[in-house]
Amino acid sequence: MFSRLKQEIAVVFERDPAARNTWEVITCYPGFHALLFHRLAHWLWEARLKWLARFVSHIGRWLTGIEIHPGARIGQRFFIDHGMGVVIGETAEIGDDCTLYHGVTLGGTSWTKGKRHPTLGNGVVVGAGAKILGPITVGDSAKVGSNAVVVKDVPPGATAVGIPARIVEAAADRPERTRFAAYAVVKDMNDPLAKALHEVINHSVDIDKRIAHILLALERLGVQLDENGQMKQFDANYLNKIVD
Repeated sequence: MFSRLKQEIAVVFERDPAARNTWEVITCYPGFHALLFHRLAHWLWEARLKWLARFVSHIGRWLTGIEIHPGARIGQRFFIDHGMGVVIGETAEIGDDCTLYHGVTLGGTSWTKGKRHPTLGNGVVVGAGAKILGPITVGDSAKVGSNAVVVKDVPPGATAVGIPARIVEAAADRPERTRFAAYAVVKDMNDPLAKALHEVINHSVDIDKRIAHILLALERLGVQLDENGQMKQFDANYLNKIVD
């Protein structure tokens, strides 16, 4: 028990540079408090003391702003940073060394009994405000970007962003796999949609520059245009002088 407690404290120092000492972690980190409440609530849930488990979980939610159903299964060295607004459903399963940021939801999409919440593999990082919905699987070492909405499986080592989430970086695309990425932000995150939008914007800027050069040339030729781009006046004599 005490060895696991030491692990839960140690991961705070590993993943949050703002942590200064053990006393600060024990007294001022709601994610750590929520995990302690959940460990007790889950033990009661497994002992079939369902109401008491829910009541302990409710107290933890009231004190920390983090809602973890006592039926959820959470591995070792789990870390919730900031924490406010995190919701973890009854049949959710979370592996070892996972990190969740504030506003994350591991929710269900069905009212039927049985498995209806996500499963996170080991080493998964979920950015702030992300929603992972349904009985899907997020593979080991995968990352989910902030505010993403994930409704399909995420392969191991991949990075998913967007609404609905799409894979922007597969494990094979990365020469090196980082141990931890805060807020699931990875170096050189290449989003195909963002690239396409940037190309369209750059093309539009280039066209605007060309049009500006054409209008300037027309003005030098004595052509006067109104605000709608229609020709108001054309000085033919000025053009003849240029030609001559």
